[in-house]
Amino acid sequence: MSRNTLGPIQGLPWPLSPSELRALPPDAKRASPLPTQSEIRKTIPLASGCQDYFPAALAAVAELSFWGNEKHNPGEPLHDARGKSQDDADCLLRHFTDRGKLDEIVVNGKQIKVRHSTAVAWRALRILQKELEADGAPLAPGARL
Repeated sequence: MSRNTLGPIQGLPWPLSPSELRALPPDAKRASPLPTQSEIRKTIPLASGCQDYFPAALAAVAELSFWGNEKHNPGEPLHDARGKSQDDADCLLRHFTDRGKLDEIVVNGKQIKVRHSTAVAWRALRILQKELEADGAPLAPGARL
């Protein structure tokens, strides 16, 4: 694995090993996931290359985050309680099997319908985020370990 200093934690080798990541002070782990160099930042078009490609899908994922938090963390601020679910790949494939169909979750007695494909996207994003963090990306601000 090659290392450079253009990673999201400026001035540190990238990617960081798990032991190097654990040794960082907490504020370093909350650094921007984007590089500081302008020319490199321009290769990461978050609006035109992601939000503009998938606006409805990202809104659906955000809504699922809200309702999932209401179900699993009632009364708490919105966050990804990572300790409550460790089987992301299995969950993703269960939802993928039922893609094109609606799922129903119950929150405070209210039935909420969500697409299984939305849960697939949410789980895929979570898996990717955790992989990137394992390679040295900063811990997601909404994550709670």
